[in-house]
Amino acid sequence: MTRLANLRLARGARYASVALAPLFAALALAACSDPAGEAQSPEAAAPATPVAPETAPQSGARRDTVGGDGSDIVLNGLTGDEIDAAGLSGELACAFVGEGDQILLHAKGVVASSDPAQGVVKVGDYVERVGAPGGFDGMLRGASFTGQGKTVVIEVTGAPIGSGESPPNPATLTYQRADGASRVFNGLWTCGP
Repeated sequence: MTRLANLRLARGARYASVALAPLFAALALAACSDPAGEAQSPEAAAPATPVAPETAPQSGARRDTVGGDGSDIVLNGLTGDEIDAAGLSGELACAFVGEGDQILLHAKGVVASSDPAQGVVKVGDYVERVGAPGGFDGMLRGASFTGQGKTVVIEVTGAPIGSGESPPNPATLTYQRADGASRVFNGLWTCGP
């Protein structure tokens, strides 16, 4: 047989198996039925719990949170009131801005200081504190912030966009949970007055 004939034969067998699958399922159900109509035990008569079919991700779809207990990592944008209420100390600030111009991390630090920079992120509906070593200077090219049960890593991925005193840099924010889960957000990292 030629290779083309083999491919056609294989394709035809695949279509036949798909077309015959409902017939085989019906035959299997008929074979398992109670032809005499005898009563079954309550456990056997109870309907089976439906099981959601596993579906392959659609083209272009991706799972945002990787690892951990399977729950998603959700970071929401901080409001101006939430940032003010955090009472962060420091002379200058840095912020990571994600999709939709949402501030996902805001931090402040003192210039030329070894005191840690202080920041906040909003995990779900809760504003939580994080800190990074090196004050303001330690945040300029990215930083690793830690807090209770979390690490937030800012990595600058490109040259500044535009000019001026505080141009933003393309960056990623990687949120890592203590259970091993992580999620990467793309955005801009801006530091300055």
